[in-house]
Amino acid sequence: MQVELAHYLLLGAVLFGIGAMGVLTRKNLIIILMSVELMLNSVNLSFIALARHAADQEAQVIVFFVLCVAAAEVAVGLAILISVWRKRGSMNVDAMSALKG
Repeated sequence: MQVELAHYLLLGAVLFGIGAMGVLTRKNLIIILMSVELMLNSVNLSFIALARHAADQEAQVIVFFVLCVAAAEVAVGLAILISVWRKRGSMNVDAMSALKG
């Protein structure tokens, strides 16, 4: 069985959906951060599949840029999470009420 473009795109869509559900339904900040990473990587998978199908290398440059942004996002996000953990002692989103107006 040969893996077609539609299979990659379907896998990317499923992974993006799982990530979106994680962001929307979970209360733990680490799980939400991991769900955002899953969404970014699912988009990368779709970019690479489309680039391979079109025999074009430009999408790979975009994926490299997205990977760099994701690495920076994880570094900043984890630093913020550690700061929140030290200050509040909890990773629960509901405990973060300081920014409410």
